[in-house]
Amino acid sequence: MAHSEKLKVTDSDNSDGYKTSASRSFNMSRIKGKNSKAEIILRRALWRKNIRFRIHSLVVAGRPDILIKKYRLAVFVDGGFWHGYQWELNRSRIKSNIDFWISKIEGNMERDKIVNIKLSEQGFTVMRFWDHEVLKELPKCLNQVLLYIESCRSGKIPERG
Repeated sequence: MAHSEKLKVTDSDNSDGYKTSASRSFNMSRIKGKNSKAEIILRRALWRKNIRFRIHSLVVAGRPDILIKKYRLAVFVDGGFWHGYQWELNRSRIKSNIDFWISKIEGNMERDKIVNIKLSEQGFTVMRFWDHEVLKELPKCLNQVLLYIESCRSGKIPERG
């Protein structure tokens, strides 16, 4: 999907665009893009280690889930479905609204790449964790963040781009 293309989403009874049932539309409206269980677990673990941060900050590109400005670190906790975990394998598992979901998820993946580039240009280090990694391997994810912070403390914090 080209960066300039927009997804066309319409009401369930409109003849143009993608169709959704009323119950599906209701279910999808309940899915939120922030404060997921995995994100909250990682935030609590960082807080317990006395790492202070901002959440969903508007001051940098992409609204990172966790922003540690002092160390120029942006952390994202990406949902496997929404951000294309093992996309080549899972792409064929989508059975309904195929055109919509493929363009939606591939658009998210492209946006993630653009956000990573923008943040790098601003001098930030970007860490992205899959939600299932945080839920199943929290110590590993936490350790990765703590090691980065420790290296910044003992060495040089990355400068602005």
